[in-house]
Amino acid sequence: MGSVFGKNIKLTIFGESHGVGVGAVIDGFPAGVLIDEVAIRRELDRRRPGQNPWSTPRNESDLPQVISGIYKGHSTGAPIAILFKNQDVKSLDYEMKEIHDRPSHGDYTGRTKYKGFNDPRGGGHFSGRLTTGIVYGGSLARQVLASDYGITIKGHISQVGKVKDMDIEEALKKERSLQSEFPMYDESSAQQAIGLIEQARKDQNSIGAKLSVAVIGMPVGYGNPIFENVESQISSALFGIPGVKGVSFGAGFDMVEMYGSEANDCFISQEGKVMTQTNHSGGINGGISNGMPITVHVALRPTPSIGSVQNTLKGNGEKGLLSIKGRHDPCIGPRALPVVEAMLAFALLDLIRGQ
Repeated sequence: MGSVFGKNIKLTIFGESHGVGVGAVIDGFPAGVLIDEVAIRRELDRRRPGQNPWSTPRNESDLPQVISGIYKGHSTGAPIAILFKNQDVKSLDYEMKEIHDRPSHGDYTGRTKYKGFNDPRGGGHFSGRLTTGIVYGGSLARQVLASDYGITIKGHISQVGKVKDMDIEEALKKERSLQSEFPMYDESSAQQAIGLIEQARKDQNSIGAKLSVAVIGMPVGYGNPIFENVESQISSALFGIPGVKGVSFGAGFDMVEMYGSEANDCFISQEGKVMTQTNHSGGINGGISNGMPITVHVALRPTPSIGSVQNTLKGNGEKGLLSIKGRHDPCIGPRALPVVEAMLAFALLDLIRGQ
């Protein structure tokens, strides 16, 4: 399996959803970094399930067990290995999966590729449970980005269903901060989004979301065209997150409705600093960072695990009906946001250390 990301600093993800545990190994992390455990715990709690009505009720403490690489609160330069033990496991909910292929899951493809030897419980190694290790590795990366390069990352849920929040560029200009527990800037939009998610849960259904994240303070000149440009580095990392079906930068797909005179970001000088009047290109020109905020938008599919009755095939090829049991998020947007921010941070640190 391709469970390793990075060239200059590597993140390896391991474990299965209903196995002993999940975790990560971070190789190439610099020695002597003071590890902010409070900040890491905060990010893990943002991703942790069972804390609110819009997430799965699976209850995991997600307490990281440090195996190696950290001593007396500092990184040692050795690989940092972290284990999160699984506690709230109900594998009986997945017995039907072994004879019914769940629509839009990796059951059929995984069983075929690995000849039936993969762990099927809770999605096994395909599960979103494995993103716990991503959040830990990304939290470490965020600390180095902030302390050594002055780079910060700020994200929100920009859309749930048809409910849209304030544009991230507008939020940055107004220096807005998130106002509610649900990560949207506009309180009215947040309440509407929560209502949509709750209705989907009651209907034994799910709903999709879009996340928008800004990288603030990224210096000019990072990225190596053609195939190691900023967009390709970030996109490759983000598409490793379960449920991500689209990634765009700046105005993204909205550019198809623009003329060049509208889409182009004209250069200006402000207090001796080169900037652009607009940021439709999302802080990237020619695959290289231009000093403006890098804005990334991520489309998340509706959670495929739903209780509604669906058509499928049994293991013998016969038609069958399936209502998926188990504990699942009616919308993965809220818990995916810290994962996307973390994976973005790790990809940027890998890119920067390779320059």
